[in-house]
Amino acid sequence: MNALVNEFIIKLKKRKIEGSKTTAKLTAEVLRSCISQQRLPQTNQAAALIDTIRAIGEKLIAANPVELAVGNIVRRVLNIIREEDVSLTAAAVGGLGVSAGSDDEDDFRQDDHPGLSAAAVAAAARSTLRPPSLQTLLEDLPQSTALPRTSSSGGDSDGKSKSADKNSTSKKLKHNVIEAVNELIQDIATCHEQIAEQAVEHIHHNEVILTLGNSRTVMEFLCAAKEKKRSFRVFVAEGAPRYQGHALGKELAARGLQTTVITDSAVFAVISRVNMVVVGAHAVMANGGVIAPVGMNMVALAAQRHAVPFVVLAGTHKLCPLYPHNPEVLLNELKSPAELLDFGEFSDCLDFGSSSGSPLLHVVNPAFDYVPPNLVSLFITDTGGHNASYVYKLIADYYSADDIVVKPKLIS
Repeated sequence: MNALVNEFIIKLKKRKIEGSKTTAKLTAEVLRSCISQQRLPQTNQAAALIDTIRAIGEKLIAANPVELAVGNIVRRVLNIIREEDVSLTAAAVGGLGVSAGSDDEDDFRQDDHPGLSAAAVAAAARSTLRPPSLQTLLEDLPQSTALPRTSSSGGDSDGKSKSADKNSTSKKLKHNVIEAVNELIQDIATCHEQIAEQAVEHIHHNEVILTLGNSRTVMEFLCAAKEKKRSFRVFVAEGAPRYQGHALGKELAARGLQTTVITDSAVFAVISRVNMVVVGAHAVMANGGVIAPVGMNMVALAAQRHAVPFVVLAGTHKLCPLYPHNPEVLLNELKSPAELLDFGEFSDCLDFGSSSGSPLLHVVNPAFDYVPPNLVSLFITDTGGHNASYVYKLIADYYSADDIVVKPKLIS
């Protein structure tokens, strides 16, 4: 387990993993492997599992603080563990209530017709897309049929039964958590398709759409509208200095969309002809603000000035429970100056020629912009469209308040 985590940490530190979706998916897979290999104690299994994930999550977040998707997935997994533990606890309490309130005849009838346990129902209720698995059914049936009922005088038998129940509960907790993490991984993998299915509701005939950079979510969204026989035109701002818009423009043209690539400085010049701005996001903060590729704030200001809807596409794995002012949030990072200037051509300016010992020319190349929530018209996620003021409710569904700060609790 340590080797797997260390290898992933090295990749994060060296920035070998690019893109929030890929990072989120790999993070969930690493945490799933850690959960499956973790040996739980006889008591407080959920607490032990939470401490393990907290310790691993702290290392992963520190490896690349700018990639907020890592922390998002760690917190999602912690919330999954809490939910599954509550489900198992409720099932155990419910089982005791049923046993205490039933007579021998009811017990006999219940044994003849065993049903799903509360844990299996609770796990299935997490999502209508994840019905109880065959393994869950097979785990539940023997408990209601095969375990013999003993009187209070059979102390040895009761001890063995309690030990078996503890082992079964431990296995159930890990099984239910892993099953829920598998569902999370599946949701991350299919978020593009689920967002793209909503394109036909927002893009109409003869409209002009503006975007910036190279977002796969945006590309699939626009292409889905084209497949639904929508005829529209796309302006793509090139996204200097990395010019990712060039690749997006080429891909859209190859798929049959009328595409025009423009410079970033031309956004204000063409925005009056645009019907809607559709962009991707690096992360969505708890206040509805957006961390996006550099230059996005300029596009949002232009859209607001001309009353053009500014629509942000983001999967739920990009929803971050932190606020921009939180100290643990690193909103930006500086890329290489070589993306802006050729060192050979500007070598004279970069020499330390002044008496103060500092270079004559400084180059600042930020990677991201922050777009405040008042500039965002609509968020489209894999669960539907939402206003910026609704983001905090979405976050409450996916995260626990106890996991906002991912640090293992110190035992005094």
